[in-house]
Amino acid sequence: MQLTSFTDYGLRALIYLAALPAGQMASITEVTEAYGVSRNHMVKIINQLSRAGYVAAVRGKNGGIRLGKPAAEIVIGQVVRDMEPLQIVNCGPCLISPACRLKKALHDAVQSFLTVLDGYTLADLLEDNHPLYKLLLVEHASLSS
Repeated sequence: MQLTSFTDYGLRALIYLAALPAGQMASITEVTEAYGVSRNHMVKIINQLSRAGYVAAVRGKNGGIRLGKPAAEIVIGQVVRDMEPLQIVNCGPCLISPACRLKKALHDAVQSFLTVLDGYTLADLLEDNHPLYKLLLVEHASLSS
């Protein structure tokens, strides 16, 4: 299974925001520059993350984006569910559909994948991950927020 770039960069944006010092906001431009993705693409991603409550966007001169809830409350499996179209196959009008067991097998595989991701929060991805902070060029953020 391969995640779409939309979900991939959504997770990366959340990691970036979680790595910021408590209370600090970022701009979408900062996130796009950190990962080398187009600003237009990132705006769409941030909009979806915002609608799902993972990101809070503040408009105005001193505005920006930040996490919408504590990193410890953001479950990676749920983020993937909210961002990703998880239908692996489109059976449509298929000759073998009445007897096919592939759809169930693939459904079970996706559920197993998500169950593993449900065991991780955003905070888990950053905890004691000093190399990540160094790569993102941000100071170590307190994950207790």
